Amino acid sequence: MSTASPVPVLPGNDETGALDRVRALESEYLLQTYARYPLVLDRGKGCYVFDPSGKRYLDFITGIGVNALGHAHPRLVKVIREQAGRLLHSSNLYYNAYQGPLAERLAKASGLQRTFFCNSGAESMEGALKMVRAHGRKIHPDKYETVALHNSFHGRTFGALSITGQEKYRLDFEPLLPGARFVPPNDEVALEQVVSDRTAGIVIELIQGEGGIFPMSTEYVRKARELADRYDALLVFDEIQCGVGRVGRHFAYQLSDPIVLPDVMVAAKPLACGIPLGVIIANERAAKSIGPGMHGSTFGGGPLACRVAIEFMDILDGLLPHIENMGRYFRAQLHDLQRKFSFIREVRGQGLMIGVELSFPGKQLVLDAIEQGLLINCTHDTVLRFLPPYIATEKEIDRAVGILKRVFKLASKRADVHPGDVHQN
Repeated sequence: MSTASPVPVLPGNDETGALDRVRALESEYLLQTYARYPLVLDRGKGCYVFDPSGKRYLDFITGIGVNALGHAHPRLVKVIREQAGRLLHSSNLYYNAYQGPLAERLAKASGLQRTFFCNSGAESMEGALKMVRAHGRKIHPDKYETVALHNSFHGRTFGALSITGQEKYRLDFEPLLPGARFVPPNDEVALEQVVSDRTAGIVIELIQGEGGIFPMSTEYVRKARELADRYDALLVFDEIQCGVGRVGRHFAYQLSDPIVLPDVMVAAKPLACGIPLGVIIANERAAKSIGPGMHGSTFGGGPLACRVAIEFMDILDGLLPHIENMGRYFRAQLHDLQRKFSFIREVRGQGLMIGVELSFPGKQLVLDAIEQGLLINCTHDTVLRFLPPYIATEKEIDRAVGILKRVFKLASKRADVHPGDVHQN
């Protein structure tokens, strides 16, 4: 069995020996599925996390977009403590006090009507695909194809993986579910050529996350809506990473004017700020494809997760303008760095979902940033990904940019960067 290649230990975060002990246990008892960064996280406060030695790190990846309000937010801590003393789990055999109010909030925020609660983004995508298949089958047995995009990422379960347009995730598990058709993002002609009477659904990330922070054009999304209507297919928006406030709107499709509404939308990551919670939100047309007994979840929509999500939605409503403003400020600072370091090919994104594409692989820069006290990651091999907490201010952004400048200067001195790729002022 192959294992992940060892990651070098960084200085400064292992004074107590915690990293060595944790790694030794995991190497013996865990499936070796993660190539972790050499850092043990012990606690967090606000925009920062701390290792066991007390070293502080500015968290600009937030658990891959989950810790949207940072760490130990006082309102969330209060709610979690209260609910933990009342009721953690009841199953969906019974009502709890929080599913209905949260579903109402999500309906008003999304413009859609009905919500199903699950535990993760991948689960929400699986449920959406069941809606797509059930919708198509009611029309014709051969109407089961799902059109998805090259470069997309929708999750690691079999259904979600089947419509993920990156071969590196799919290859070891093929053959996957039949009926997936892939087209290039933002290519309206290619999309129109593939969608047909056999199409049951079209699935789009409004901003591709694992694919390198690539946004879809408004024209492309409108074409998808038009084709879904023409062929009686469901239009599904994957907002697992780009939704629930990340772009300065409740959902990324609300950036277009006029808004292009999907039939089904899935979301997860920041919704309960670290408590597992995913959602499928659908209009009445899509919702009627799933009846009693056709889908379910033991843990989905538990009282703890839903109560935390309601509190988060209360806080988020007042944060949306701040997210938009801080995203604009951060991108401007990154564009300044682009002018100084020409190995930065492009700065992309919206709100506080930002990618910096490099002319070389970015893994070492992530390690350098950790050593300097900044947590980011690299996706699609060459794209540094930033998913800062929604509470970040200009102070934290300036600190992150200062660290990045030092990291980029280090990169400019290494042999793997061609001298012509660097211009420093």
